[in-house]
Amino acid sequence: MPATHPRPASVTRRGHFAVVDPATGQAFDEAPDRRPDELDAVVGRAHAAWRGWRSDPAARTTALLAAADAVEAAGTELAPLLTREQGKPLTESHAEVARTAARLRYFAELDPGTQQITDGRPVRSEIRWRPIGPVAAIVPWNFPLQLASAKFAPALAAGNTMVLKPSPYTPLATRLLGSVIAAALPDDVLTVVTGREPLGARLARHPGIRHVTFTGSIPTGRAVAEGAAASLARITLELGGNDAAILLDDADVEAVAERLFWAAFRNCGQVCMAVKRVYAPARLYSEVVEALAQRAKSVAVGPGLEPGTRLGPVNNADQLARVERYTDRALADGARAAAGGHRLDRPGYFFAPTVLADVPADSPVVTEEQFGPVLPVLPYRSVDEAVECANGTGFGLGGSVWGTDLDRAEAVADRLECGTAWINHHAELSLAQPFAGVKESGVGVAGGPWGLYGNLRPFVVHRPGEE
Repeated sequence: MPATHPRPASVTRRGHFAVVDPATGQAFDEAPDRRPDELDAVVGRAHAAWRGWRSDPAARTTALLAAADAVEAAGTELAPLLTREQGKPLTESHAEVARTAARLRYFAELDPGTQQITDGRPVRSEIRWRPIGPVAAIVPWNFPLQLASAKFAPALAAGNTMVLKPSPYTPLATRLLGSVIAAALPDDVLTVVTGREPLGARLARHPGIRHVTFTGSIPTGRAVAEGAAASLARITLELGGNDAAILLDDADVEAVAERLFWAAFRNCGQVCMAVKRVYAPARLYSEVVEALAQRAKSVAVGPGLEPGTRLGPVNNADQLARVERYTDRALADGARAAAGGHRLDRPGYFFAPTVLADVPADSPVVTEEQFGPVLPVLPYRSVDEAVECANGTGFGLGGSVWGTDLDRAEAVADRLECGTAWINHHAELSLAQPFAGVKESGVGVAGGPWGLYGNLRPFVVHRPGEE
């Protein structure tokens, strides 16, 4: 189990790397820095464990349900550690632990079954579903446990084994989660490996891996796909988003402002499917900007372990610099900070919750994924213009439409080029629904039965029909 006592970066042991608390900007612990050449043994053990794990579906269900219980029981250890290394408020860390346990239970009881093919031929054809082998998962730092479970829960339920690599910014809670779950499973069914690059690149191209599932940036996703192609491994890539929210001219701004604000700023804006652009009709534009700015100015920002905190810090120094760079560029190009617009003068990686008005449409804070507590609001003259702008990037993860006439809002939502569209809310997902992006936002499908089938291969058996 990882230690949680402070450990200055200057005394980090050989073969380990420092883990920083984003609320202070100081190292507080360390994690093993696994060498890429150690993966051969890890993947070999995962392959050996696969033989037994795939053979008994009933035992898998029992083990995964026990693992879910163990995760819940460990919540008082997991949640504070997650907050310490990621920065989010403690209540959100507890919610992430609960979601992890719920996902294990959901997939543990999901049965792919078999399918009969009826096509008029005098044979009986049956599709059976088989696991594909060891799976590699590479996960980011914004939701370390939840995104890890989105990968290992369906993979393990399908009868595969997994080697899981968390982000080097958030390795500790994932290591602890791995040890909690591993205690309920046979040896080497789930292995967590921590380390800095090129560990992830080596894992993605390892010839013993049959499926690589990755969540992160588009450039890294391309590199993962290229690595996996060397062994023709299956890939599932969730590559982020730049979700647009369109307010229609019949929207009740005050009624939706709170939901819209948190759809953009939850987890300090570090959510792949967060609202990252708002398009408001010209007649409501000032009202929308003011409603969002008031909330940005009043929200409680601080360390995630402090009671009352609603927004924590940005997770790491590089991401903080990115958020600041995008904001400064927008302001230099004529945007106005209706709220925030700067770092906070305190230790750690804090950026003031920021609402930008009068932003040039081609500003990087609009066209790219800023992934932080910064929200540009742009006016539009017609719904057609708003839809064109919403669809005008290379991203296509999610989007939302907000208005009083639900039929009209749904008709507009149907025009969005994305994987999921919401009406009068945003970024709410069921465990039972598919989650996928279009364009540069990803390849493959996660969630629900589709996530399970993504970890299986069809095996067809033909036999003569009954005489």
